[in-house]
Amino acid sequence: MKPSVYIETTIPSYLVARPSRDVVLAGHQQVTQDWWQQSRPNHDLVISQYVIDEVSRGEHEMAQKRLSVLQGIPLLRPSMETETLARELIHRLNLPEQAKTDAFHIAIAAVHGIDFLLTWNCTHINNMHMQRRIEVACREAGFTPPVIGTPEELS
Repeated sequence: MKPSVYIETTIPSYLVARPSRDVVLAGHQQVTQDWWQQSRPNHDLVISQYVIDEVSRGEHEMAQKRLSVLQGIPLLRPSMETETLARELIHRLNLPEQAKTDAFHIAIAAVHGIDFLLTWNCTHINNMHMQRRIEVACREAGFTPPVIGTPEELS
């Protein structure tokens, strides 16, 4: 059985984005494309409606490209447990209004027992301070948190 990976919104965004002039962002785009081509087949990918909603925003043409790379990836269904854990994460992580969906990404992956959460969101999801709080909140709620990382870290 392949490890399961929750694909957070930043992954399809980096995957299909126009090439960046910023050298760091361009590197992230390339790493994401390489991971998608080389490592993706070694994992069972999942997404949620939260991802679909977020990638659907913005310029129509780019939104369609983001949606197209997600076609065929199974959709996790939210539950009351997802909602409860997300609310706890919002509180513990002290997330601003515009970042509250980040808690739902983490919660739905944890509730469904997903192995990894793949993201480039290093502000509200993939940083050491947040990960410690995520770990505690998930475990106290009775869930094993997904291992959170970037495509660079998951090969």
